Amino acid sequence: MEDIGIILITLGGLLLLGLVTDVLGRYTPLPRVTFLILLGVLIGPDLLDILPDISDDWFEAIANMALVMVGFLLGEKLTITSLRENGRIVLWISASVVITTALVTLGGLALIGEPIVIALVLAGIAPATDPAATTDVIREVRAKGRFSKVLVSIVAVDDAWGLLAFSLMLTIAQLIAGEGSGVDSLLTGFWEIGGAVLIGVALGVPLAFLSGRIKPGERTLAEALGAVFLCGGIAIWLEVSFLLAAMVMGTVVANLSRHHRPFHAIEGIEWPFMILFFILAGASLELNSLSKIGIVGAGYVIFRIVGRILGGWAGGWLSGSEPPMRRWMGIAMMPQAGVALGMALVATQRLPDFGDTILPVIIASTVLFEVLGPIVTRLALIRVGDAHKAEKPEE
Repeated sequence: MEDIGIILITLGGLLLLGLVTDVLGRYTPLPRVTFLILLGVLIGPDLLDILPDISDDWFEAIANMALVMVGFLLGEKLTITSLRENGRIVLWISASVVITTALVTLGGLALIGEPIVIALVLAGIAPATDPAATTDVIREVRAKGRFSKVLVSIVAVDDAWGLLAFSLMLTIAQLIAGEGSGVDSLLTGFWEIGGAVLIGVALGVPLAFLSGRIKPGERTLAEALGAVFLCGGIAIWLEVSFLLAAMVMGTVVANLSRHHRPFHAIEGIEWPFMILFFILAGASLELNSLSKIGIVGAGYVIFRIVGRILGGWAGGWLSGSEPPMRRWMGIAMMPQAGVALGMALVATQRLPDFGDTILPVIIASTVLFEVLGPIVTRLALIRVGDAHKAEKPEE
């Protein structure tokens, strides 16, 4: 019973602190995501260390619940109408950013003398993006315009592209290192994507059928939340991408149903989960890893940034998009977090001899990209003119 009391006190305190960061985000140039992560770092074990030890036990559950809701809401943006309008741009830029980021990171790390196995793995992880931070910045600044619409769509499909790139790079790395069968890694990657698509479609079709037959209100909320959590749980159980599964389910519902009530229901309860997710994510970041980043870590950060910028520009040029989109799209896709860490853990399991280098580099770079990434995303939205000044809170 004592643990339950501590959990409730902690959750209540974190949610109230989240309100403070929301106000700070409105009055300063920094996005609220960055404030939430910094708050987590402050109260985490590396600084004040005031979170209860049991917080590690429920952080993963909260993170998964938050991310599966993010995936579902991203799926709403991938309607046939939206793809007809921006599909060419989304396809070219998303593919270009993933390929260019991977190749620039691979080539750059190889040129500075890093082992090819490490270069391949880090190049496979580099394209991963943090959809939660990116979409929250878009929502916070009330971004409206073609740039923000394309950005949301790119982030939505980025998970699938990133899994393919990572699986391919890890397969090659395993073959070179002689660690097990590289084909197994490739098959696992295809299963993570294919299985996620199957789950999303299987659950999305009946949800789309029900959404127009259940009255708005509590029943719709129960329907939407039940379907989203069921989708995430099945995906995790079958070891496929739960973020991609939820996104596919959202896409199916958005295209087959005339009503978008499930999305409105999830939007109404998503933010408290996101507050907890970002604060606990910040608390889990290891600041001492920054001191271990070394040349390979610095190279990874620099080459990933260069790859994003060049990939965004090249994809924009190939798709014939306007100059502001070419210039700022890659920069807007800088945040990187949970997906990258998951990939690093998989790579460490498959290539244990290189884990001492791969994991610290990704942990350290996550600290930088998760804190600074939302800032440059917000800057990009402002510079292209999509950001609208948030309303000041009531006195």
